[in-house]
Amino acid sequence: MPIVTIIGNTSWGNALSALSSEKGTEVRLWARSEAEAEELNQGSHPYTSTCDIEEALRGADLVIWAVPSQKLRENVKQASKYLTGSMLFMSAVKGLEVNTGWRMSQVLADEIAPPLQRRICVLSGPNLAREISRGLPAASMIAAQEEAVAETARQVMESRHFLLSTSSDVVGVELGGSLKNIIALGAGMIDGLDLGDNAKGAFMAWGWREAVSLGSALGASADTFYGLAGLGDLIATCAGNLSRNHYVGYELAKGRTLQEISASMTNVAEGVATTRASYALAAKHGLDLPIVSLIHGILFEGLSPSRTLVDFRAPV
Repeated sequence: MPIVTIIGNTSWGNALSALSSEKGTEVRLWARSEAEAEELNQGSHPYTSTCDIEEALRGADLVIWAVPSQKLRENVKQASKYLTGSMLFMSAVKGLEVNTGWRMSQVLADEIAPPLQRRICVLSGPNLAREISRGLPAASMIAAQEEAVAETARQVMESRHFLLSTSSDVVGVELGGSLKNIIALGAGMIDGLDLGDNAKGAFMAWGWREAVSLGSALGASADTFYGLAGLGDLIATCAGNLSRNHYVGYELAKGRTLQEISASMTNVAEGVATTRASYALAAKHGLDLPIVSLIHGILFEGLSPSRTLVDFRAPV
């Protein structure tokens, strides 16, 4: 049986660890500290945890990063000298690096040896970690530049509760999973303001048009945005309170500050950093993205959700 190593003691990292254990696969979860690893090993999990990165990676066939996007580079650097050509490398992170605007596979490629870069793949789809942890069914997409890499990763990870398809559109799969978080922030604000599902549906449609526009400018296939890693993920994330990004938007609409909300959360709402990165990418490519600009203004420029969303009009 293959050996899978999960980097990241996050809700998504733990959900992926449980999923990967379903078929009897040996799974190791790398935690940041000995205390975290010991706490995990005292639970009734079907996987083991360690804070020793070399031990976690020894003999692994598939290495999956499930960490906050702004921490990915640091985590890959820690692992890099233990990575080998017999491993596949997967990003399960939905975000963009703020300083560079890079997708997570680009960050991963930047920190590993060039001969290993062709073994990178990405995972994205409508995957709310709390539902998956309860054993509820889900589906997702694995993308890689080489079809054989995506297919091998699919065979390792797919189970009766987790259906997987493959794609060669790495850019589209990553951007679909990242950009939908911006729209989920706005959907949460609309729910927090009790503006109704009609308004939320319109907002999602306008926002998704912008996501496709930015994705196309960055080299993605527009078709990808209407599949699992795009529209499917958008619907799941905007639907309600299981989404961290929806939660942040909802709380902002209720009058709390972003700093207060972030400090109260144990996990990261990726849409916040992705909004900043996407706003810069839109400017770089000369794109007019009113909804991205609107969410950026609310998060970082002091605009009021109640005033700006009620009066918002997207160009037809």
